[in-house]
Amino acid sequence: MDFAAHLASLGITLPPAPKPVAAYIPAVRTGNLIFVSGQLPMRDGALIATGPVPSACSVDVARECARQCILNALAVVGDQLGGDLSRVVRIVRVGAFVQSDDGFTEQPKVANGASELLQQVFGEAGRHARAAVGTNALPLGASVEIDLIVEVR
Repeated sequence: MDFAAHLASLGITLPPAPKPVAAYIPAVRTGNLIFVSGQLPMRDGALIATGPVPSACSVDVARECARQCILNALAVVGDQLGGDLSRVVRIVRVGAFVQSDDGFTEQPKVANGASELLQQVFGEAGRHARAAVGTNALPLGASVEIDLIVEVR
């Protein structure tokens, strides 16, 4: 089965790769690694959620934000690979940033929205190292931002 068919079988459609919102490029490839810039939970040109977790954005919505960030990141990786995500060898690292209320300590639960999707899409190759970090603010007020390092062939 080709990778597009695999995604379709999972009910996943990748969005167009998001355009940068500041002075950076979406990804840099060096050797066999692609470093994807932080992705916000944009869907159809708008953020899914803004504000801190959990007061303005529930943990469940933040998990959905993390999932959307990964879909956006995979779209960027696809652009880097001419649309051929079957060239992904493994997901190396995920960095999850969660705009958090003081005292909120469930950033790993939010990041699981990203990690579980990657494992669903890539199987064992989707298992990765990860950081789940709380912060007081993110670009555009987003509730979640995720960056990614991917090994490719």
